[in-house]
Amino acid sequence: MAGSQASTLRLRDALRDAGFDVRSVERCGGGVVAVAGLVTLADGTRLFAKCLPGTEPGVFDVEAAGLVSLRETGHIRTPDIVHGEPRVLILRPQRPRRDDPRFWADLGASVAALHTGTVGERFGWHRQGWLGRMRQDNTWHGDGHAFFAERRLLRWLGEPLVEAALDAADRRALEALCAALPDLVPAQPPCLTHGDLWAENILADEDGAPVLIDPAVSCTWAEVDLSMLWCSPRPPVSEHFFAAYAERAPLLDGWRERMPLLHLREVLSTIAHGDDDWGAADYVRRTVAPFRKRRR
Repeated sequence: MAGSQASTLRLRDALRDAGFDVRSVERCGGGVVAVAGLVTLADGTRLFAKCLPGTEPGVFDVEAAGLVSLRETGHIRTPDIVHGEPRVLILRPQRPRRDDPRFWADLGASVAALHTGTVGERFGWHRQGWLGRMRQDNTWHGDGHAFFAERRLLRWLGEPLVEAALDAADRRALEALCAALPDLVPAQPPCLTHGDLWAENILADEDGAPVLIDPAVSCTWAEVDLSMLWCSPRPPVSEHFFAAYAERAPLLDGWRERMPLLHLREVLSTIAHGDDDWGAADYVRRTVAPFRKRRR
């Protein structure tokens, strides 16, 4: 309780420092990076706000830019940004998502339109990014396999908690997997992706339409977004997402088999963030097992 109260006070102080007259703050859970809450101002206005307990520069700037970038495509709804600065980000609050077939089918159609409508030639983004509280290297690259290998998988091997979780054989197997990526993942063009597309980052607006939050955008393979949703916890009705997506953006043969491989990006990040209580390291070992050389 003491920790929760301290976090709420931290968020209240950040809001007041930003010039907002706060009546109350209701703490929201679910995040591993920021302190978040539903805020009621003195005039009764309700807002969603979050602040960082540390001093990581640029996290909210990049998040806000990602929200704007997704919205400007005309295919994805994101919350209105009320206020943004290095210490605090304030958004219009959204509603919980509806877990019914129409909602998930609408989301699948929207994400398919995002992916097919933003096809480009280079992998990366015009700004360096964040995945959680750690850097996401978005430096432009012309080769999708090299980009994914170097900047989405191998980049995690130097993180202390990943070094502790994986042994030398695990790391060699991951490196072998990366070397084999051109044979494992068909050549695909880059497109704008949300980058952190799991069920907890899907909400609804006042009309009940899907809204996406907490992006880690970059231009990469569309299947990277799909892998995040496919492999992370989701309701059974979300199968309607993939059916609607495939109607508008036909999926390449073998896409289901590639989902665990592409999801390694998120699982390695999970280990690096210290959130391995569900067996993330074992997930990595299972996925790279075919690339482990047997000792004679």
